[in-house]
Amino acid sequence: MAYVVTEQCIKCKYMDCIEVCPVDCFYEGENMLAIHPDECIDCGVCEPECPVDAIVPDSDAKADAWLKINADFALTWPNITRKGTPPPDADEHKDEEGKKDKYFSPKPGNGA
Repeated sequence: MAYVVTEQCIKCKYMDCIEVCPVDCFYEGENMLAIHPDECIDCGVCEPECPVDAIVPDSDAKADAWLKINADFALTWPNITRKGTPPPDADEHKDEEGKKDKYFSPKPGNGA
C-alpha cells in the first residue's frame, strides 16, 4: 500500500507534506507533486499535513485515477526533499474542482 497525490494538489502544491516524509518519496511537477508508490512506506504522516486533502491512501476510491499518474511521473519528475514556495495563486485554486482537465502539466518542476 502507498499514498497517492490527487487532483487537489494541482495549482496548489503547498508542499507541507515534503517536510515530514521520512523516505523522500515526493517528486515535483510544474504544478503538483507525485508520490513514488514503490518508495512510499505507507506511514501516513504526509496525509494530515496537506491543507487541501490532496493525499489519500491507494485504497481510497479517489486514488484510482491517480495511482498510475503518480507512478509514471515519479519516474520523470525530479525528487524534492525540501519544502519550496507554493504558487502565488495557490489559495485561489485550493477549492476548485475539475483541475486535472484544466491545468495538469506533465512538465517537471525544479526539485530540491
